[in-house]
This record gives sequence, C-alpha cells and structure tokens, in this order.
Amino acid sequence: MTVVPDQHTTAGPGHRPTPTAAGSSGAFVGRDESAFARATTPDYFGWLEHVRSAAGCSHPIRLSGEVATIDRSTGQLLASVSTADLPDGEIYKPCGNRRHAVCPSCARTYQRDAYQLVKAGLAGGKGVPATVTTHPGVFGTFTAPSFGPVHTQRTDHAGRPIPCRPRRHPAPCPHGVPMRCHRTHADDDPALGQPLCLDCYDHDGQVVWNHSAPELWRRTTIAITRHIHARARALGLPWREQVTASGRIRRVPPVKLSFGKVAEMQRRGVAHYHAVIRLDGVDPHDPDAIVPPPAGLGVDDLAAAVEHAAAVVAFTTRPHPVQPAGWRITWGDPGKGIDVRPVNADGEVTDGKVAGYLAKYATKSTEATGHVSRRLDGDSIDLYANHQGTHPERLIDACWTLGGHRDWQMLRRWAHMLGFGGHFLTKSRRYSVTFRILRDARIIWRRTETGHEYADQPEDTTLIVGLLSYAGSGWRTTGDALLANTAAAMARERHEIAREEMTAAA
Repeated sequence: MTVVPDQHTTAGPGHRPTPTAAGSSGAFVGRDESAFARATTPDYFGWLEHVRSAAGCSHPIRLSGEVATIDRSTGQLLASVSTADLPDGEIYKPCGNRRHAVCPSCARTYQRDAYQLVKAGLAGGKGVPATVTTHPGVFGTFTAPSFGPVHTQRTDHAGRPIPCRPRRHPAPCPHGVPMRCHRTHADDDPALGQPLCLDCYDHDGQVVWNHSAPELWRRTTIAITRHIHARARALGLPWREQVTASGRIRRVPPVKLSFGKVAEMQRRGVAHYHAVIRLDGVDPHDPDAIVPPPAGLGVDDLAAAVEHAAAVVAFTTRPHPVQPAGWRITWGDPGKGIDVRPVNADGEVTDGKVAGYLAKYATKSTEATGHVSRRLDGDSIDLYANHQGTHPERLIDACWTLGGHRDWQMLRRWAHMLGFGGHFLTKSRRYSVTFRILRDARIIWRRTETGHEYADQPEDTTLIVGLLSYAGSGWRTTGDALLANTAAAMARERHEIAREEMTAAA
C-alpha cells in the first residue's frame, strides 16, 4: 500500500493522504494524465534525480529558499544555490515519520537506524566498545495490569493453542454478558484484544495508566539502580570519592545501568515496554567511558533487581473528580507483569534477535487497536470518540472526557494515542549512539556516493547554511507520487537483488 495525495488537490499542511493500491514493483493501479505529462518533459530524469532522496516518501516536505556555502575561517561566500533554479523550484525532504502506517519508506529507514542503535549497545560498534558483549544484560518485558477480561490467545504447557476463556459455569457480568469464550483465536482475528463486556471494562483506568506509563518507567529505573547499588554494598565493592565542581565530595558507585527501551501498543489499547538493560562499570578518571562491571555482579543480580523493582514500584496519581483518591499505577500482576531473560551471544535471546524485535515495534503505534489518526481537536474528536461505541472509540472518549479537567488537559493532547504521550524509543545516554549520529553518517555517505553536494570540499573548512522556508507538504500531483514511488521501488528492488547476490557469493 502506497500513499499519495489526491489528484485534484494540492497537498497542504493539513492534507490527508489518499491510499492507492500498488503492485509488488511499486506501480500504481490505474492511469493518471499528470504522470504522462511529467514523464514527457525534457528534464524528467533531472527531476527524478532531484527528488531521489524523498522518492519513496508518502508525504514529503517541500522547502524553498537558498543554500549557501561559506568559508568557516574567512566568512567568504563560496557558492549559493537558489531553489528557484531547481526542478519545481523546491527541495523535497522526506517526512521522517517513524509510523509504518503513515509512511512505509521513512519508517523503514527509522527501523534500520533503530536496529543499529539497539545492537550497538549489545554487540559494540558505532563508537561503542566491543567489550560490551561481556557485560551482564537482560531483556525485560513490562506489561500493564488488567482493566477487564479481553479476548486473547492462550497455549498449554506444550505450546499448543487452547480456547480463549473456557469456563464451564461462568456467572454473567452485571450487564448480562457471559464471561467465557470457547474459541481459539487466530492471529488475524479482529476479536483479539476486545473486551468481553465493553460496559464493564475500565476505560478510564486504562487511559490514565497509558498517560502515567513514562513516569512509572522512570521510577522503575531508579528502583533498579538502588537495588544494584545495595547489592554492590553487600558484596563489599569499593565506592570512590569524587570532588564536584562546587568543591563538595560525593561517593561514586562502582556500577551504572544503561538501557534502551521501546513501547508497544497492545491490541487491547494499552502500552507496554520492551527494554534492554545493561550493567556497566564506572571509571573514576573517565565517567563517560563504558567499562565492564566489577567481578561479583552478574546477570542474575541484574535480573533480580529488575524483577524486584517491577514488583514494588507503584504510585498514586493526582485526584480527579471521577476518581477523588486518584488512580493506583503499577505494573501487571506478579509473575505476569514482568518477563526477564538474559541476553547472550549464543543463547535463546541474542543481540541480533533483541535488536530486530525492538526495531520492529519502534515503527508501530495504535494500528494494532484498529485506530489510526493524527492529533485530535474539538472539530475532529466526534469522528473518533463515542462513549457507547467500539473499544478504541471509548478509550478516546475517556481521554477527552477526563482531559476536560484543568489538571488533566494533556490527556486531550494525546487522545489520538489513547492517552500515551511518551516516546516510543528511548535510551540512556551511555547505552549507544544517537539517531543524529546515524543520520549524519548517512548524509555524509550519500554526499560521497553521489559525488555532489560539495563533497569535494573539506567539511572542517566550509559551512553549508540553508536559508529555507516551508513551502508545503506532499507531492504536487498524483502523477508525481506515482513516478517517484515507482522509481524508489525499482531502486530498492535492485539493491535487494545486489545484496542477495553479494551474500550468496560470500
């Protein structure tokens, strides 16, 4: 599925893309006269080269203005390029959206960057020392508590699927709905994640939990750190004294935690976290260095700290007229709300599997619940919220209703995310490289590989300044989107074939 703007509309900031079916090669179904007109222009191939960096994007950003190259030492203007001299008079930039449902091309780039970021923190590379492979590391899954029974998939001890909720004599709920289900749900069953009784389900509690999940995670990382420090004291590991800039003396612990985390939206519409947690040592002479932890602390100690923190961390939200005592925020029930597994090079959970798993969920959002929308406001909320509607509609309505209180206004801001307002991929500073470093490396490679964009001028002596302003969003016509997306799809296909041939030859 490829997304392009409507044929008769110039895409603007608030324009909603229209989906158009595409074949395996990226060619669109149907015929568009604007595509023929573009393809028959004398500078067609120059236009294709001009839009190549954003060719696969569903909703590119268009910029106009001037790009100047300046000598850093003298301030002299070396060159200047105006977008008025370029095809269409604009520069096309990928939208950079991480959500696969919004822009598959940009989400694919984000996913690959996320994979490199997570894997570097486990296997080294990208500026991270290879010795991190010897550091204790665990992969943890933190889930939310139950807000009501939902249709789910269950297996027996042998891994065979069993019925959803096979109760022999269940009492119906207060609304007369039977609390049982004898079906064995398939992966694509739309009933998965839906409450058995919509009226019994705690929609208010779920959206509040989604909204409070980032704070719950912050408190959990603090509790894990404190537990590890207590374990280090029990083992008699030495703490070092350090003089701060203000002249005060503080004690430096011998270990430190680093983590990378991805949030995933379950089908029931509640967020849960997948996290890689690594145990590092501390170099008193170089606090930013990544060194192995001292002997005596291992993966079992780290796993115990994670499980302990998940079991004890809890807090109560501020009051609300609907819930004067506030909502109690915790992880799921003991034994169900947390799953911790060690990460190693040759075990069940390897660095490559973990990186691929986290990168896959980094590009997903609320699609699993059946709801996809942009930020909602007073004009659009009625299209998605209904207190007597479907499960996602009731969650959105809960966000909007609870968000009417002065202290809970952020729930309305994140109503399109079912209350969750945190970042979907975060990491600690020392865990790995940043997305910016990966993007900058890709830009440098592209300039070198294409042989233009001032690649022959030393980067340390020149400064490229973009005096650009926003001109619009989306492709100008359906025909432009058709040709650009098809060219990008053909290029991706050639790259995949070349990669497969190189792998086979090796």
